Amino acid sequence: MSEQTTPAVPLYDGFEAYDRFVNWERRLAYELPFIEAQLQTAGARRVLDAACGTGRHAIALAERGYDVLGADLSAPMIERARANAAALGRASAPGPGPEVGEAIFFVAGFGELAQAGRALDVDALLCLGSSLPHVLTEADLSATMADWHAVLRPGGLLLVQDRNMDAVLTRRDRWMPVQQRAAEGHEWLFVRLYDFDEQGLTFNVVTLERGAGEPWRQRVDATRLYPWRRAQLVAALAQAGFEEIVCYGDMTGGAFEEASSGNLVLTARRG
Repeated sequence: MSEQTTPAVPLYDGFEAYDRFVNWERRLAYELPFIEAQLQTAGARRVLDAACGTGRHAIALAERGYDVLGADLSAPMIERARANAAALGRASAPGPGPEVGEAIFFVAGFGELAQAGRALDVDALLCLGSSLPHVLTEADLSATMADWHAVLRPGGLLLVQDRNMDAVLTRRDRWMPVQQRAAEGHEWLFVRLYDFDEQGLTFNVVTLERGAGEPWRQRVDATRLYPWRRAQLVAALAQAGFEEIVCYGDMTGGAFEEASSGNLVLTARRG
């Protein structure tokens, strides 16, 4: 499937303020020590970031000397990732793979990485930012796990970061903290909330934006999610052939508590 024929991706294709939505400087400072510690433990140099969005994790790892591939189903997100990498001098020239300290970005969704070819035999695969709940069925979850297993070298590292959906479902945790950004005379407010139903969740993002002296403009975007529980993900990983599965409660390596942890962070090795 060419990037020109990639189907529309709800919420993300039109989410032009995504890089404002996340405080990337703070987030990367918080998460990268744990990520790099895991990569070093696995002896990883060639890394694939699945569902990479606008490429911020991938670019940060390229800046640290890793050979990085980034994949996302949203073609507009990949375009912005390439632009972000070029602006920081980390865009890789066309070729069979990234050079040291550079990143290649390409369009591919969950279950499509192995057929993309360039992602074969990576040392580590990352899936961050609670991206896995965009997989909506058990069949697609199995296909995703099998695809991840296929692109990793034997013994390669898998690192997944999701919200702790066990706690979200138990508490019916609908609202997330409002995020606010200001830059170059503009302000943004991002309001995030879930709608629960029998089939899963709808994730809604309300974006409010205004320039100096202007009224607020608003935009509402939404996408479907499935709230995979810890036990379901661990079982699916084991079924796909992953071993040494470990659960953490945050991106510092804290203990996972089903009732209270904000995140579910999974690490595993390809068997």
